[in-house]
Amino acid sequence: MTAKTSKASGWDAILGELARRQAASREMGGAERVGRQRASGKLDARQRIEQLFDPETFVEIGGLVGGLTPEGGHPTPADGLVAGFGRIEGRMALAAAEDFTVLGGSIGDGAADKRYRLTQLAAQERVPLVFMLEGAGHRLTNTHAGRRPNDLQGLAELSGQVPMVCLVLGASAGHGALTAPLSDFVVMSENASMFAAGPPLVKAAIGEDVTKEKLGGPQVHVVESGVAHNLAANDQEAIAMARRYLSYFPLNAWETAPVLAGPDTDPRVLDGILDLIDPNPRRAYKMRKVLELLVDKGSLFEVQPQFGASMVTALARLGGRSVAIVANDPSVLAGTIDTAAADKATHFLDVAGAFHLPVIFLADNPGVIGGTAAERQGTLRHAARMFVAQHRLQVPKLHVTIRKAFGFGSSIMAMNPFDGQTISLAFPGVTLGAMPVNSVVESAKLDEATRARIEAEQAGGSYQVADILGYDDVIDPRQLRNALLRGLALSEGRRNQNHQPVRLGGVTP
Repeated sequence: MTAKTSKASGWDAILGELARRQAASREMGGAERVGRQRASGKLDARQRIEQLFDPETFVEIGGLVGGLTPEGGHPTPADGLVAGFGRIEGRMALAAAEDFTVLGGSIGDGAADKRYRLTQLAAQERVPLVFMLEGAGHRLTNTHAGRRPNDLQGLAELSGQVPMVCLVLGASAGHGALTAPLSDFVVMSENASMFAAGPPLVKAAIGEDVTKEKLGGPQVHVVESGVAHNLAANDQEAIAMARRYLSYFPLNAWETAPVLAGPDTDPRVLDGILDLIDPNPRRAYKMRKVLELLVDKGSLFEVQPQFGASMVTALARLGGRSVAIVANDPSVLAGTIDTAAADKATHFLDVAGAFHLPVIFLADNPGVIGGTAAERQGTLRHAARMFVAQHRLQVPKLHVTIRKAFGFGSSIMAMNPFDGQTISLAFPGVTLGAMPVNSVVESAKLDEATRARIEAEQAGGSYQVADILGYDDVIDPRQLRNALLRGLALSEGRRNQNHQPVRLGGVTP
């Protein structure tokens, strides 16, 4: 009995020291700094991690990094990066949150190792990876002595193997901010900003005096640059978006997304669609309302709604199955495809293809945008990139022409006969052609008889194309959901394939 007691008491000091070090790590930057973080309306790093993962599932990795006191310095709890794994909606994932209360969330050598370690684990265990950013980039005191591959290299290699999400929840600068454009899906909160160099460095380098909001706030990156995809009101909403986004995807590129049963997964007639879409192609309607009617109730999740708004890119479920939707929106630029619209669709298609989501194309556009500004922006090249992205897709492609599709605007929306479509459909009365006849009457010097003939041919486009099997069928618009469900059913055999990550060859335009 005495011996047992002695052994137990021998462990007391050892376990007590472990508990002390673990507690010190969880204190982050101290009560005062944590209090300031929370008073600003933001969650601290550990609260963000707790909100991301299902309750009581988080397991920390590297919590003791930075716990030793360097000569003449102070400990840096978890080295300013809370990292680990847990479950999101019951499925495993990895995540890290920069801790702004520890040296401004800057990246020390230990945190750099943790970041790379996470990319290795995500590749090895084939689970999604989430980064939550609020930090100052690389720490000036880093030594980098004999450093191995870094986290940016790890993220580049991980791309297309597992879903990657980045939440920008405060100011994010330099190396840390580069995590965002290397991720599949980026959310910014309203008080967030990101930039290659912060305002002080910008002023020192080029003399420009600018606030962090004007330099890299949501107006810049959500609306103008497109580096970020969605805007959230606060930390909680951003984290909820990350959880929802991941729900549409498989854990990795070797699997397929789960099929979810629900109260609205059966076929149904879209009685309201005739009220939403005017058959006159010159009259606008909001595509988002059509999509809400089309998909399983409550399942529509739009990606990048404020950028390239003439194109809608959205995740949804149809019959319980995850799908990616690319649709023209005639309420913006008549659905014309500009540089921003093509860019966002290209990225979205690449992500959908990487994780084997069927893609639904809903075409209603007068073509690719023209004009001097468009030519200077290289719109042709951006449109060509989108064309290549949709052509390279190895997933089920389901195309529907709603009212009109002209020129290259039809091709990049997958209206290409015998180009791997699972099914290709059109509404009756669609208008098709190389370009709208009204736009070329003068330049082509058309007489009235020729103009009338071409107008009639364009107006009867769906039947002419169906006559040569360019469309598999012309459908009543009210049967749109049911027709797409049948197309998905035809592609069911692909779900049981031995899936692998997609490796695309060739040169991107």
